[in-house]
Amino acid sequence: MPGPLHGYRILDLTTVISGPFATMLLADQGADVIKVEGVTRPDHARGAGHGENKFTATFLNNNRNKRSLALDLKSDEGKEILLKLAATTDVFIQNFRPGVVERLGIGEEEIRKVKEDIIYVSISGFGEKGPWAHKPVYDPIVQAISGLTTIQGGSDDARPRLVRTIVPDKLTGITTAQAVTSALLHKERTGEGQHVRVSMLDAVIAFLWASDFGGQTFVGREVSTQRAATFIDLIYETKTDYISVSAMTNTQWHALAGAVGHPEWADDERFSTPAQRDLNANERLGLTQKALLNRSAEQWLTLLDDAGVPCAPVLKRSEVIEHPQVVASDLLVELEHPEAGTIRQTRPAARFSKSTPELRTGAPVLGADTDAILAEINIPDDMINKLKDNGTIA
Repeated sequence: MPGPLHGYRILDLTTVISGPFATMLLADQGADVIKVEGVTRPDHARGAGHGENKFTATFLNNNRNKRSLALDLKSDEGKEILLKLAATTDVFIQNFRPGVVERLGIGEEEIRKVKEDIIYVSISGFGEKGPWAHKPVYDPIVQAISGLTTIQGGSDDARPRLVRTIVPDKLTGITTAQAVTSALLHKERTGEGQHVRVSMLDAVIAFLWASDFGGQTFVGREVSTQRAATFIDLIYETKTDYISVSAMTNTQWHALAGAVGHPEWADDERFSTPAQRDLNANERLGLTQKALLNRSAEQWLTLLDDAGVPCAPVLKRSEVIEHPQVVASDLLVELEHPEAGTIRQTRPAARFSKSTPELRTGAPVLGADTDAILAEINIPDDMINKLKDNGTIA
């Protein structure tokens, strides 16, 4: 069977990462995603980062399973085509800065005139209202204002640090994709479309609150300055390499103490409960680090694993693709792209027992599907040729 979203059409007017990642997740699950890009100013990701044969890795890894329509939305003909296409669509998604779609004449009101029950999705940096709504946004900006850089730094007094991957962008994409499927389910039950709004700032703070805003949870008893939980993280040095070890429960802590040759730690009052181990984290982690310097990473991983202590090697990116667990999960696949050659990507992370997501096509060449898409909305060949000649499509 095709993917669970087979039969749904999505008009994707998003660029860079947050929107394209969201729509790729939906496309992987079977939706017909039509990526609409400007004729002369396509998605910025087409030219950003490492690439081969005119395709960047960023674009390839966020736009597979989509069809491409190159369209000049600033022209009357281009807007007319978009509206005609929207009438055949279940979901319309855009990540322009607030106010841009209204100036282009493709805001919710205009789109809903041609498809009353459409799901209209807006992704923004800071939302549609407030003093920062108009500001341009990139991932590091959201990391800073959301508190993520301070959390990554370790405490309110330490130097803030960026997470070295674009967490806000990708998290916003995941949040948006989940919201779209919820809106589609609501529409199936009620027949109603609706406007789904997701801001990067909202997505990140909601994500962080689950584990990192405990000091701000109890009203009237907030923590004014967050102390450092520990002076080191859970990455330890050994004789040969780095490993990660995490003993959360009493059983795991006792097993760790025995495995590293310090059974007396199990009876130490400072480490007798999870709360005490958290309170005395610096001492606990310092002792653990000192003990782990005595053997190689390979030896420790075997000893700790045999003792039932959660542990793992710290892998470089080139090592991840060869790790036995990654290989066994069939997570990575190699595909032949007609322009970029052989590429390696992940399969969709969620697996379905009945409706299996498929890797149908690689990321499209700009405008590759323009003719076919316009034919689907009954635009004749002579008109398509005229639109090509005047630059409305490509």
